[in-house]
Amino acid sequence: MKNHLDVLQLLKRFGIFIYTGDRKVDIELMLNEVKDLYDNGLIMKEDYLLATLILRQELSNTKK
Repeated sequence: MKNHLDVLQLLKRFGIFIYTGDRKVDIELMLNEVKDLYDNGLIMKEDYLLATLILRQELSNTKK
């Protein structure tokens, strides 16, 4: 995973599609979904950490 689109593809593999029209809210929902996937053992720790890092960077970019 290298960017936001890669995280979207990860979620898409599990049938998770997020689009509210508000980028900040979308990223926060994606963070919650990635955490749920990890908590339920569906993704590896490395994928969880990388996806979380990418999404947090995107979130900080939207606040600027």
